Amino acid sequence: MEISIKLLFIFTTTIYHWISSIIETKIHPPIGERIDIGGYKLHCYCKGEGSPAVIIDHSLGGIEGYFLIEEIAKLTRVCIYDRAGYGWSDSSPYPRTSQEMIGELDVLLIKAGIYPPYILVGNSFGSYNMRLYAHQFPEKIVGIVLTDGLHESGMLNMPLRLRLLKLFFRSGFVISVWGGFLGIIRILGKMGLFEVIKPELRQFNREILQIVKRSFYQPNHWITMARELASLSVSSRQLSKAQSLGSIPVVNIKSSTFFKRSFFTSYLPLKSADRLREEMHAKLLMISTSCREIQASKSSHFVWIDEPEIIVAAVRDLWESLQENSS
Repeated sequence: MEISIKLLFIFTTTIYHWISSIIETKIHPPIGERIDIGGYKLHCYCKGEGSPAVIIDHSLGGIEGYFLIEEIAKLTRVCIYDRAGYGWSDSSPYPRTSQEMIGELDVLLIKAGIYPPYILVGNSFGSYNMRLYAHQFPEKIVGIVLTDGLHESGMLNMPLRLRLLKLFFRSGFVISVWGGFLGIIRILGKMGLFEVIKPELRQFNREILQIVKRSFYQPNHWITMARELASLSVSSRQLSKAQSLGSIPVVNIKSSTFFKRSFFTSYLPLKSADRLREEMHAKLLMISTSCREIQASKSSHFVWIDEPEIIVAAVRDLWESLQENSS
């Protein structure tokens, strides 16, 4: 009897999830454009006017640019895109490495008519992609903002405890694929679990928050997270050629800790993660002869949730300094 009730619950949540997904596709169409980049489409959304345009790339598994776009659009044109497999973008048949992603991004920008010069914003793993893009296309870039970015030397030489943590997260993403397929992630999201884990999410516009949450409800989102994490070492090695970005202005935003202390993080090797962070930020300050650091003193690694205003201010300062230099 108990097994029958559990099976009925799983069946009900699964049917509810897939019916909801079909309905959402009809009542919540893409807010931007879906652009074919060679057999699959990526979603791109731009807002505001002006130059240089700001291009945002997200963290691993994140589509947090939606939290930032409204404020940055008051300054200049800003564009975000859902990497392949997230949000309204199709999955990609190609490896989820930084080199592959920046190739997709460049094709997308060209086809969407989003012309340089660019200010790049890379959050966490997005810092890999933005650095590699700037290295490959330096003539298109006039500035970069890195939000608690990663550095390949640290990621390739993790202590054992952090390598085990990385494996734990990857297995968690794989399990979450089933949670997405069965509708369990959606049920938890509807119950407000995301906001329980990160109360700071409550500060954002409900409509924007729902866009982000709907991506997490889908199994493709978690599959893509697992694929990106599985390719992280390959991406790290690809970054070895982007050690120097010359004199491109870089603003490096550093959080106060990787994870805030809480019930949900009490089992994590927090001190090891913070030591690695310190090493990576020291390396990031050397990638340009014009690099400065900003402290996000109230933030965990997720600065775009904890203190999004710091990212907006960094973009504004960089944009204004470029305007002054060009006048």
